[in-house]
Amino acid sequence: MSKKPIEPFRIKVTEPISLPSEEERLAKIEEAGYNIFRVKAEDIFIDLLTDSGTGAMSQHQWAGMMLGDESYACGRNWYHFEATIKNIFQKRFVLPCHQGRVAENILFSTILKPGDFVPNNTHFDTTRANTMHKGGVAVDLPCPELDDETSDFPFKGNIDTEALSALIKKVGPERVPVVVMTVTNNSVGGLPVSMANIKEVRQICDQHNIRFFFDAARFGENAYFIKKHESGFEDRTVKSIAQEMCAYADGVMMSAKKDGLANMGGFLAVNDEDLAGQLKELLILIEGFPTYGGLNGRDLEAISIGLQEVLNEDYLAYRTGQIEYFGMLLQQAGCPIVSPTGGHAVFIDAGKLLPQIEPAHFPGQSMTVEFYRRGGVRVVEIGSLMFGGEDPNTGEILSPKKELVRLAVPRRMYTNTQLEYVAEIAGEIVKDREKLRGYKITQEPQFLRHFTCTMKEMVGNPAKVPSD
Repeated sequence: MSKKPIEPFRIKVTEPISLPSEEERLAKIEEAGYNIFRVKAEDIFIDLLTDSGTGAMSQHQWAGMMLGDESYACGRNWYHFEATIKNIFQKRFVLPCHQGRVAENILFSTILKPGDFVPNNTHFDTTRANTMHKGGVAVDLPCPELDDETSDFPFKGNIDTEALSALIKKVGPERVPVVVMTVTNNSVGGLPVSMANIKEVRQICDQHNIRFFFDAARFGENAYFIKKHESGFEDRTVKSIAQEMCAYADGVMMSAKKDGLANMGGFLAVNDEDLAGQLKELLILIEGFPTYGGLNGRDLEAISIGLQEVLNEDYLAYRTGQIEYFGMLLQQAGCPIVSPTGGHAVFIDAGKLLPQIEPAHFPGQSMTVEFYRRGGVRVVEIGSLMFGGEDPNTGEILSPKKELVRLAVPRRMYTNTQLEYVAEIAGEIVKDREKLRGYKITQEPQFLRHFTCTMKEMVGNPAKVPSD
């Protein structure tokens, strides 16, 4: 892309940010145990850790929040929330919750038995952790096109349907309570799935009487990619494409902190009345009454408006265009990236950039620390730190295919100039890449270790970092 994408909005409110000195940054990342999650937000200059709940809300959302009805039961915002979700996601029953991982927890606590298998195009961290926490086996089935780095195939987020059929045949459909499709497929680069792939998975699930669910956190971005790249959809509205996508699924889990354009919230939406009743019982136990589910009335209203705003095609053209532009800048800086770019982030291939650091010593984390040291930029590792270690249910040593660094761009928040600054920092890292060293974990929890673990930097020549 040769031209910068133009923002289809004007900035009405600003928040000051400041860059800590180099000495301060070095001290703060060391104090945090070299875990970027543990650094105070006030000490971050540009925060690309996540696009979840970090974006800017619109004037309509802020105005809607003033209409928040904080009644305990059956407040007016619930009815707007319910009607919006039923219309877009084509489901009969809606259960609000305070974020996406709660939706995962409620669903898997209800339908998953120890030893069950949960296939996914690729699980993200909380989905995988919730599956394993309930004794399930998370199985990633990304499509074969993903391995071809030279291919410009637009739907590299697809699930491998042949592998899915083979897995069901191998373990038996009774041990597969649900097939989950993540749209867009976050872990492999925020890449979309095609409508054709969705239909094929629906057919496979019907053949074996297996539920089919979406992790729909970025459903709007996925629908836009279908409009842009899949034949037969170019003249359709994004909303109608999203409705068709979701109509093929039995249920939807969503973190509304992504394509809900809100700072907090999520939901489950299903068609099965019996399942909805079971889910509702657990919802009441752990989240609250079914018409608020852990959310304020003003949050319900902000999500209702955001779910409609995200389907605006001018916004989506800008959103995906900004990510494409950012990817181009990082490539020009010398970073190998996952290509084509997806909808919410650019993923740098740290394993390829830092071959001297073996996966056991986290090349992605090395680069993540360096982004903060050099520029006060917070990004996140998507590799052996996040997805490695031992599966507590199977004893299998988990090993992701790639060691990535994700630079997730919050929605309607950072300007192109700020992303150009990040690309300049990336260029400095590329020039000094041979000096970067690996890391070793000094403390970690059983699940989701990347959030809270502490590490130390390896010593010695980085090209000769010893194995554990």
